[in-house]
Amino acid sequence: MTMQENGLTTGQQQAIEHLYRAFNEQNPDLLDLALMPDWQDIPLGPGQQPGLAGMKPIIGMFIAAFPDVKITIFDLFGRDGKAAVRAQITGTHRGAFFGIPPTGKPIAIAIHEFHLLTGDRIAQTWHLEDWFGMLNQVGVWSPAMV
Repeated sequence: MTMQENGLTTGQQQAIEHLYRAFNEQNPDLLDLALMPDWQDIPLGPGQQPGLAGMKPIIGMFIAAFPDVKITIFDLFGRDGKAAVRAQITGTHRGAFFGIPPTGKPIAIAIHEFHLLTGDRIAQTWHLEDWFGMLNQVGVWSPAMV
């Protein structure tokens, strides 16, 4: 078990990279290499079912709404089976997203995620995305509306 400079084993780092590659390569099956079958996503998205099986449709939803979706990892570090990721989701709003009709506008939103790993798979993920920023970028919400 080789430790990487970021404090994770090679297998743990690969599992995390597979999670984000599933979006970038538009391949939900990469999640099989990343997540435990009973993976816990905290919090679940609207209408999302639990576990690995519940995450696969989320990728399809993102691809339909943002066909050029890309997740870029800026920081990845960990210790003792825990990892933190600072990343950014980018894309162009070309399809409906949670009832918001396509606007054709680009988005760039920050995401912060904390993963708990069991062996070389992710068992739990706690995440926070800047959805208010995304709504502002596509023009359906602005701080002036409050």
